Amino acid sequence: MALLKINNSLAGFHRISRLSQKQRRLKIKIIKAMKEQGFKINPHLTPGQQTKLAYKRLQQKSRLEQISLYRNFLKDFLPTAKEYCKDGNEIVPEDISLELREIEKDTFLADLFRWWNFMWWSMPYQRAYGRQMRFMLWDKTHDLPFGLISLQSPVLRMSVRDKALGIPCKKLDYWVNMSMNAQRVGALPPYNEILGGKMVALTLASNEIREAYKRKYENTITIMEKRKLNADLLFITTTSAFGKSSIYDRLKYKDGAVAQSLGYTQGAGTFHIPEYLYKEILVFLEGKGIDVSTTYGHGPSRKMKLLDTAFDMLGIPKFHYHGIKREYFLFSHVKNLREVITLEQKPLWFDRQFDDLAEFWQERWAIPRSKRTSNFKEFQSNRFFKKTRRLL
Repeated sequence: MALLKINNSLAGFHRISRLSQKQRRLKIKIIKAMKEQGFKINPHLTPGQQTKLAYKRLQQKSRLEQISLYRNFLKDFLPTAKEYCKDGNEIVPEDISLELREIEKDTFLADLFRWWNFMWWSMPYQRAYGRQMRFMLWDKTHDLPFGLISLQSPVLRMSVRDKALGIPCKKLDYWVNMSMNAQRVGALPPYNEILGGKMVALTLASNEIREAYKRKYENTITIMEKRKLNADLLFITTTSAFGKSSIYDRLKYKDGAVAQSLGYTQGAGTFHIPEYLYKEILVFLEGKGIDVSTTYGHGPSRKMKLLDTAFDMLGIPKFHYHGIKREYFLFSHVKNLREVITLEQKPLWFDRQFDDLAEFWQERWAIPRSKRTSNFKEFQSNRFFKKTRRLL
């Protein structure tokens, strides 16, 4: 009876009778997993409700699964993370003094970054592919982590980006390889309550990010094209978590806009595919003789392409489109970005020092916010970590 109900809901799908019994079970399992998360199927995926709360609920299962996978580390590191977190009433906004620290592998900062990356956000972290850089903003005065930035290679094709910048199809990989995508951008507690997220976002436009990128990728040869990578970082892109963004909207430095909204994505991704299910899908593809490698060199859209292939073979209509459209933002490091791309003009670089951005943020947002509301003082470290310990 259960099989019959699922079959009846798949009127627009390929005929299920063409599949083997094992493949039918996998197909049914995928559909069931989508419904359990709150998606509607008719025949494509759509969120049950178009609200931020509904979007968060859709992603909750993926987040909890991720936490479960790394539970041992998260539990063991919790006492250390707690040492570097203070109550809101211990923070003096006027005294905040920030510095930008690049994260190196196998260091204390890497572990601290990893812990907060998993535990603080409702949006699950997606594994990074290709070029990767991570940064932590640190409050020197209070000796605390302030916020996180995670950068990775962007997907090769993104219509909202490519149309806005006029990127020629024949040189798409060249220009995209001179950009990065920010996967994680945000402030940690209690700084989030004094608009710390805007400071972390401003950092994407800083000279220091661009210089760190050049140091890391100068003289690097790309794996796919076997050519030297241009180490000039022209721009960074990112998306809102749920619909319209409050962090990037009207984000300015002095008199100029720092974040430019290019529109909305089509709502594609992989967060809603549970890891256990993804592994089963890979086994299915391997059984069909398909290369399922996801190592460096395959690009950040590799997982989506594999899922798309599997869905097509199973007669499932493009379930990598989850329907959650996100606002797409551009942080340009040059004043004439479109002309650089379309006319190959010489870049006219912005000069935005991190210290100047931090001072501007403090005067424009942090101090005024702290005087208008005392919400940041209500954050209690012990309460947060007790709740976190129960989750683990």
